[in-house]
Amino acid sequence: MREMQDSGLIWLGKIPTGWSLTKIGGLYAIRNEKVSDKDFPPLSVTNKGILPQLEAAAKTNDGDNRKLVRVGDFAINSRSDRRGSCGISPYNGSVSLINIVMMPRKKMIPTYYEWLFHTTQFGDENYRWGHGIVDDLWTTGWQEMKKITIPMPPLDEQKCIADYLDTKCAKIDALTADIQAQIDTLEQYKHSVITEAVTKGLNPDAEIKDSGIAWIGLIPVDWGISKIKYEIFPLQRPVYPTDSVMTCFRDGEVTLRQNRREDGFTVSLTENGYQGVEVGDLVIHGMDAFAGAIGCSDTRGKITPVVHVCKTTGNNRFFMYALRSMATNDVLMSFSEGIRVRSSDFRNFNKLGQFRIVVPPIDEQNDISSYLDAKCTELDAIIAQKQEQLSTLEAYKKSLIYEYVTGKKEVPLS
Repeated sequence: MREMQDSGLIWLGKIPTGWSLTKIGGLYAIRNEKVSDKDFPPLSVTNKGILPQLEAAAKTNDGDNRKLVRVGDFAINSRSDRRGSCGISPYNGSVSLINIVMMPRKKMIPTYYEWLFHTTQFGDENYRWGHGIVDDLWTTGWQEMKKITIPMPPLDEQKCIADYLDTKCAKIDALTADIQAQIDTLEQYKHSVITEAVTKGLNPDAEIKDSGIAWIGLIPVDWGISKIKYEIFPLQRPVYPTDSVMTCFRDGEVTLRQNRREDGFTVSLTENGYQGVEVGDLVIHGMDAFAGAIGCSDTRGKITPVVHVCKTTGNNRFFMYALRSMATNDVLMSFSEGIRVRSSDFRNFNKLGQFRIVVPPIDEQNDISSYLDAKCTELDAIIAQKQEQLSTLEAYKKSLIYEYVTGKKEVPLS
């Protein structure tokens, strides 16, 4: 068991005797040269490192006002809501001014510090030194960051730790990628099961006919063809003082907002125009329907007016599955107009109402919805198990990195 000493820092705790401490400003100098993305290709600072900027990435009109990055520089996003976005640049290029670009001052193993700066604990410490008016606008600039104390193991140990984590984390990442691929396959299978059921029915021997709808093709001969506006009707339910706010999520769950917390959903500051929702109502999000934000409510509550609360001529859950199939097959996306990439705008229900859909007899609607409820529950349970595996691997990787870069665990001898 190696001898340990107290670092005097809460986020570091104990470190090995023989390790020293230093300020970031003692290890790195800042590179603050302004350049244009016309001369130096734009790069993005992400939690996976420094990457060429994607074509779809959000861009400013100020391409002439960026920071130079050279191969081997370390760049880190100064915004607290981008913590963990950092890395050693493998490119010469330019990054947004919100990033801090640092050059090594002295001999070091850069990848050791790359692992250190990616830890949650360093991200929290970096945040602690920052300033701002709200959490998501909190910034830690160079003048603060350079004063942060970090460990400085001997060079040979820096290399051992960096090499070990490179190898170990690559294995974890490969396993993670494999599990994620399994989840993606299961999700695709679930989508195909839904599409097959709502367009072909459950009887493989049924007599068929051409639907006249390109993405659907053949359908059972006794199914009808209609428009959404003739089968689905928006309601305007009253709001009661006891109602809590609900959200229609992209996975099709329609529930009280307090039941879930997800990034990407903006909380409205006012409740003007909110409408009531009853258990079982079909709910269609006017802006996110293209991404699957279509479901049947699991409770009573109130919801934003951007959402359509509806009843149908038949089984609400059948029509929910039919509409979600249109979303996953990009039918809604192909006929939508949005204000951003991968967006749609069906806030006007009449626009959505023009889509053609197939309508089975009510007894088949009931059978299909019951079948899909059971099948999707089964598949969702398997997917949830695999997502739990991903969470476990992520937590293990974070713990592993922190324990080795702070010396609490010693790299095993090969």
